[in-house]
Amino acid sequence: MTAAAVASPCVDICRLDAQGLCVGCRRTIDEITEWPRASETRRREILRELERRTPAASTRDPALN
Repeated sequence: MTAAAVASPCVDICRLDAQGLCVGCRRTIDEITEWPRASETRRREILRELERRTPAASTRDPALN
């Protein structure tokens, strides 16, 4: 059995904020350009970094979105 491919976190809101992070997915421009050629392991590393970058996202009340 093989693991499923890691899906891109892109949500088609592609603008960089003042800190250089995409307002849609919170990746840096380097992470965005690296994604297509990144290994599955590297993609998982990027996703873990996104979780650290946006801690409020995991505790946000879905009813408020």
